[in-house]
Amino acid sequence: MSQESISSLSLKELHTGIHTGQFSVMEATDAYLDRIERLDGELNSFITVLRAQAQQQAQVIDQKIRQGELQGPLAGIPYALKDLFCTEGILTTCGSKMLANFVSPYDAHVTSQLKAAGGVLLGKNNMDEFAMGSSNENSAYGVVRNPWNTDCVPGGSSGGGAAAIAARLAPMVLGTDTGGSIRQPGSFCGVTGIKPTYGRISRYGMIAFASSLDQCGPMAVSAEDCAITLNVIAGFDERDSTSAQATVPDYTTTLNDSIHGLRIGLPKEFFAAGLDSQVATVIERAVKEFEQLGAVVKEVSLPNAHLAVPVYYVVAPAEASSNLSRFDGVRFGHRCEDPQDLTDLYKRSRWEGFGEEVKRRIMVGTYALSAGYYDAYYLKAQQVRRLIKQDFVDAFKEVDVIMGPSAPTTAFKIGEKADDPVAMYLADIYTIPTSLAGLPGMTFPIGFAADGLPVGMQLIGNYFQEARMLNIAHQYQLNSDWHLKLPARFA
Repeated sequence: MSQESISSLSLKELHTGIHTGQFSVMEATDAYLDRIERLDGELNSFITVLRAQAQQQAQVIDQKIRQGELQGPLAGIPYALKDLFCTEGILTTCGSKMLANFVSPYDAHVTSQLKAAGGVLLGKNNMDEFAMGSSNENSAYGVVRNPWNTDCVPGGSSGGGAAAIAARLAPMVLGTDTGGSIRQPGSFCGVTGIKPTYGRISRYGMIAFASSLDQCGPMAVSAEDCAITLNVIAGFDERDSTSAQATVPDYTTTLNDSIHGLRIGLPKEFFAAGLDSQVATVIERAVKEFEQLGAVVKEVSLPNAHLAVPVYYVVAPAEASSNLSRFDGVRFGHRCEDPQDLTDLYKRSRWEGFGEEVKRRIMVGTYALSAGYYDAYYLKAQQVRRLIKQDFVDAFKEVDVIMGPSAPTTAFKIGEKADDPVAMYLADIYTIPTSLAGLPGMTFPIGFAADGLPVGMQLIGNYFQEARMLNIAHQYQLNSDWHLKLPARFA
C-alpha cells in the first residue's frame, strides 16, 4: 500500500492493515514521518519530530505484534502529543522559551498509557505558549498555519495538533482544552475533537495552565477514532488528586445506537448577535439534518453564558499566576545571564523566558489574587461560575444534549486580532461556559462557510456522558463526509 493511501486511513483501518499484514508498523510510521518532512514546513505544526526514535519504536512494536504480545486497538498506531505532555527523555517546551531546554525525566499519565498500548510517538505538536491563546500565534516556535488557508490561523491553543490532523500528518493527537483549546481549533481546521468531563483523564504530567479547567482530550478525523483513543487514556489515576473514580465505559460499543428521539437543546444565547451569519447558516442546516435522523430540537436558555468570558479571564489567569510561579530561573527553565542578585535573577529570567500573552495573564491573575482584590474579583468570579454551572444543570432537565457553534466565526487571518486581546478572547465565547462547568464538550465538522473554511458543531453533554456525545457525532458522520474532506494542498 502506498504512503498516501496509509495516511488516509482511520485508526480502525490502520489497525486492520497492520494486524493482517497489509503493511507493517514501520511502513505506517514512515508514511507519516515522510509526510511531515515534506509538508510541515508550510504549517509549522510540530516543534519536535522524533524520526529515529519513532522508527526504533516501530521496529520493536512490529516484533511484538508478530509474537502476539500486542493486539490492542492502538498497537502500532502513530500519534502525536501537544508539547505540554511530559515525555521521558524528550524535549517538552510548552511552546515557550522558558522550557526550551527542558527534557522531562518522566512520562505523563496519558503518555505512559499510549506507550503501553503500543502507540508510536511521531513528535510533539506546536501550541500557544503554556496553552494561552486562541490562534496559535503565541508560540516561541513560530505561528502555526491552517491547512485550509495558510494565511489563516488554525485556532489555539492546540492548533498544532488540529493542523496536523487536517493535513493528515498524524492519524490521532492528544491536545488539551482549558477554555476551548480542542474544540475551537477543531472547528477552524475541520477535525473532530473532544474535551471529556473534568477529571475523566488524568492531568498527571500535563504542564498546568489553569488547574481547575485543564483537561486532556483526543483530536482525530472521526468520532470513532476519538472513542478508540478515549478507551485507552480515560480512567482513574491516583497520582492526580482531581482524577474521577467514575466507571469508564467502552466508548465504541454505543457508537451505532440510534439517536431517534434524542432531545437536542439549542441555547438561544449562542444564536444571538456575535455569531457570524455564514457560520449560522451551516449550523442551522446541520440541525435540520439531525431532525431528519429523528432528533427532537428545542430552544433552551443559558442566561449567565454572557458572563463566561469575564469569569474565565479572572479564574484562568489567577490559576496561571500560581502555577507559573515555579518558573523562576532557579530549579529549571530559562535562566538569565549574569544576574546581579536573586531578585534580578527572578525578574530577568521570567521577563526573558515568558512571551507577551503569558506575561499579560500572569499580571491579570496576580492582581486578581492580591490583597484587597481577591474578594472583588476571584471570589466573585467563582460565585458566578457556580451560576453558569447551574444553568447547564437546569437545561439538562429538559434535553439530552446541547448543540451549537464551536466558534463565532471561521478561522481568521494571521495577525488580524494580534493587537486586540479582547477580540481574541471572544473567539472562545461558546466553548468557555462548558469548561467553567466542568462538562464534556466536543466539536465535529459539518460543512464549509461561504469563505471556503470549515465550520464545526459543538456538542455539550451532561457529566460523564462522553459516550452519548460520540454516538451522536458518529451517527452524523455515517450520514455525511465532511470529516473526510482534505485541504487541496494536502490531499
